[in-house]
Amino acid sequence: MTLRTAVLYGSARRNRSGIKVARFVLRELEERGHDAVLVDSAERPLPMLDRMFKEFDAGEAPADMAWIAETLDSADGFVVVSAEYNHSVPAALKNLLDHFQGEYLYKPSAIVTYSAGPFGGVRSLVNLRGILAELGSPAIPSAFPVSEVDEAFDDDGGAIDPAYRQRVTGFLDEYEWYARALKAARASETCSDRPPAQQLLCRGEDN
Repeated sequence: MTLRTAVLYGSARRNRSGIKVARFVLRELEERGHDAVLVDSAERPLPMLDRMFKEFDAGEAPADMAWIAETLDSADGFVVVSAEYNHSVPAALKNLLDHFQGEYLYKPSAIVTYSAGPFGGVRSLVNLRGILAELGSPAIPSAFPVSEVDEAFDDDGGAIDPAYRQRVTGFLDEYEWYARALKAARASETCSDRPPAQQLLCRGEDN
């Protein structure tokens, strides 16, 4: 079963280090046979949230927003890569996530955090779990924090410390289990099989 995974990365800062982490995750997924796609808020910038994608008439959403929507909708799950800003997530990542809704439903997420210091951005993890659960993409139990990010990966996403390649194996094993299980469940149901609160979103209608 080939899995399509979207790697969501939201940072608008110049000289950002987290892109190396996103590239590392993307490479690891591709090596495992995933159809992996990077959704980078700097490459696909969105306006500050005014209208969600679902609130545009067909064909009227900005091109980058429409591309992201299609990427999320076709994905089987998501790996979210986040820095920690003031005990929370970057504004660019939150803005990226909030533009979409039904595209996330009944698909798992896995959280990767990072920081320049020793704690790996884990305080943003607490916020992300709540956000992703509300979007309908519950995070797997495991997480993948990256400490001292500037020294952890090269610019192409290669692991300078081989321990990261060892650690990521169990993390992605767990993500794949949930992704396969939920993909099979989605394939066996119709919108009417879902809870009433989710049926309109499943059909692409406003709730």
